[in-house]
Amino acid sequence: MLSISDPSQNRTCAGFSRRDFLRVGSLGLGGLGLPGLLGMKAAAATSGSKVLRGKSVVLLFLHGGPPHIEFFDPKMSAPREVRSITGEIKTKLPGVTFGSTFPKLAAIADKLTVVRSYGSNNSQHTYGSVATAGNPLEASMGAIYSKVAGPLGPNSIPNNTLILPEAIDPNLKLGSNFESQALPTVAAPGKLGAPAGAFNPSGGGTLREDMDLKIDPDRFTDRRTLLSKLDALRRRVDDSGLLEGADRIQQQAFDVLTAGIGKAFDLSDEDPRTVARYDTRPLFDQKILHRWGDMRRATNLLGMQMLMARRLVEQGAGFVTVSDCGWDYHANNNSPKNMEGLYPMGGQVDHAVSAFIEDLQQRGLSEDVLLVVTGEMGRTPKINGNGGRDHYGKLTSLLLAGGGLEMGQVIGESDNIAAEPATEGFGPKNLMGTIMHTLFDVGQLRVADKLPEPLVQYISDAKPIRGLGL
Repeated sequence: MLSISDPSQNRTCAGFSRRDFLRVGSLGLGGLGLPGLLGMKAAAATSGSKVLRGKSVVLLFLHGGPPHIEFFDPKMSAPREVRSITGEIKTKLPGVTFGSTFPKLAAIADKLTVVRSYGSNNSQHTYGSVATAGNPLEASMGAIYSKVAGPLGPNSIPNNTLILPEAIDPNLKLGSNFESQALPTVAAPGKLGAPAGAFNPSGGGTLREDMDLKIDPDRFTDRRTLLSKLDALRRRVDDSGLLEGADRIQQQAFDVLTAGIGKAFDLSDEDPRTVARYDTRPLFDQKILHRWGDMRRATNLLGMQMLMARRLVEQGAGFVTVSDCGWDYHANNNSPKNMEGLYPMGGQVDHAVSAFIEDLQQRGLSEDVLLVVTGEMGRTPKINGNGGRDHYGKLTSLLLAGGGLEMGQVIGESDNIAAEPATEGFGPKNLMGTIMHTLFDVGQLRVADKLPEPLVQYISDAKPIRGLGL
């Protein structure tokens, strides 16, 4: 565990806590620490990389069930109790409209694809229905990727990462609810076994506890603080001689934590204008949303989460899951009447996702990174008596961008009240097929002996969403 903190007791003569040093990469500790991960990475490097296509995936998961009508299928010609509460806005694609809280995404609709006939076929607050698509080993897509590619990427960046708001602000006291309780399916490898679990920079969990990096939110945007702390940490360790006698893998573990991970989180080379472009904190006061029980995990930190995701994939991370909570819009006093939370939260998604897409394009990374935006379900076509929408699994919001896929289109259509697909319907297995075919050469995967045969067969049978060029 990498812990950057204020001085405390129990210091060595060099001013460095022996206990804290043992926490750096779990050196000397039992269990699966970073040295073990690096050892497995070194072994995996000899097995060839023909399976990998050199792509990364960022999955933005909107926990709670974002309403598909207010997102990308506004249905303004439908009866009043069906059509989008927020109205609609024209996009760059002729004849295509989005919900009106997405003007920035509408302006770059030629750079993304919306699937209007996708449904999670799930009406519960469970991430697993999307993350695992019902595969026989109950393994999330991020866990599958890290099992094939190894736990660490080419620059010693974790290949499967979960970015919660707490990764930006470790002082958050958001509590726990159904949305956070659904997250273990992100971190756990299912029946694949370790080390396929997710690295969570906000802490918690077996693998995540071994590599814990918490940054004060005000200092996250300080372009000097993290690097100076890591430099000071290295100097204290060098002076103390604590690494003398450590084996090569242990020394590499320390180097990874003070160089590889540090580089991903150090913003000294980030243009302040880019940071400002991502930053969603000025958009609204998140404490106002916390008045409602179902929104007590909603934050205004999504932009900084997406910036962290971009930095991770830029450094070589293979699969990054970003979690944004507070999308349970029954309007039953546990969320605002008439889904008023759509304006701040929809605006935040619009701001953060458009910044991410444009940033990748400017950096020449659009072809290399596939962005997926979805939730565990959609919302009922008919608005309830409180002006909200209830759980609904037949249609679910799905946006894709980049990854070398065909963009600038709407795939599929819903019926006249956005209740069911009116054209070919797609589900989580199709989404898994899309992601797996983007990440892997599935033909090579079959002969690589990197996954159990039932899982390989499931992936091979998972057909990508038609129309994306896969």
